[in-house]
Amino acid sequence: MASNIVTIISSFVIAVIVALTVQVFYFSPIDPLPLHIPPSSSAKHNQLKSIIKLGEGILKDPEDVCFDKEGTLYSATRDGWIKRLPRNGDWENWKHIDSNTLLGITASKHGGLIVCDAAKGLLKVTEEDGFAVLVNGSQANFADDVIEASDGSIYFSDATKKHGLHDVHLDLLEARPHGQLLKYNPTSNQLSVVLDNLHFANGVALSKDEDFLLVTETWKSRVVRHWLKGANKGKTDIFIENLPGGPDNINLAPDGSFWIALVSLTNEGLEILHKYKVTKHLLASFPRLYELTSSQTKKATVVNVATDGNIIRIFGDNDGRVINFVTSAVEFEDHLYLGSLNSNFVGKLPLNSAY
Repeated sequence: MASNIVTIISSFVIAVIVALTVQVFYFSPIDPLPLHIPPSSSAKHNQLKSIIKLGEGILKDPEDVCFDKEGTLYSATRDGWIKRLPRNGDWENWKHIDSNTLLGITASKHGGLIVCDAAKGLLKVTEEDGFAVLVNGSQANFADDVIEASDGSIYFSDATKKHGLHDVHLDLLEARPHGQLLKYNPTSNQLSVVLDNLHFANGVALSKDEDFLLVTETWKSRVVRHWLKGANKGKTDIFIENLPGGPDNINLAPDGSFWIALVSLTNEGLEILHKYKVTKHLLASFPRLYELTSSQTKKATVVNVATDGNIIRIFGDNDGRVINFVTSAVEFEDHLYLGSLNSNFVGKLPLNSAY
């Protein structure tokens, strides 16, 4: 009798193991590669605890911010509103887009904003006409961040050609180069690929002289540089790598340097899980298990990087008591403005008191 019970239990355990193995490897939604995630900086940077909270309570997860030539501050929020703060004014509901996937924004030199919508594509939003689709979602699967050149060319990132906004964790676990950097010519209505095979193409920025273009690769913790002019025209190299976090949006500073917002890609100490295919399959197959290891670290980090790719300054809120999950940092008139996907305000930091 006892031996029969042992046999039944053993058979049950084997069946469970086989079922789990089939689930994890045969039905896994990803085809992963190992990924090295550099550890976060252990230094204490708490300058961001001194931020002023703009629009607290009326902005839902403002992922990105920008300024127009009049000094009006704009923010795209997760509830579909583009809200703005005029100089010496109050926050206004400017334009509403039926979407919860608004991401990067930039002010157009011809008026209005250019907006990335991870579902709808690349949009132009103006006071008079509302929004119009420039590049639709079938042409760009995951429009993420955008910048306009002085000649009118629009460069924007297509973060991943395979996954959507709500499956970003699968793209991280897969760690394959599904992203691309695109160029849209509004005169000819032509769309072209500038760079392909990027590991989650995210933030985009032009240099002060527009001789090179930068795009962040979030999963690789690095920034890629593509030369537009000069002796290196057409070439691509690494601008900075081994950043202490995954680079999100990147923005040009008035002095020609760049501000980069960094996000944690996993809980600290669990980076090792991303080194092995088997653990990636497990995390992808069991969403609850992934949630326990995902980016829950309450902190915020932004870095200021010189034109030679060296870090000049690091600002942070190490325990995230005031702000965390910062996704963009824009310098305007000696202040740094911070967007976040985990806040109900835009942060404003006086730079003359942040050292």
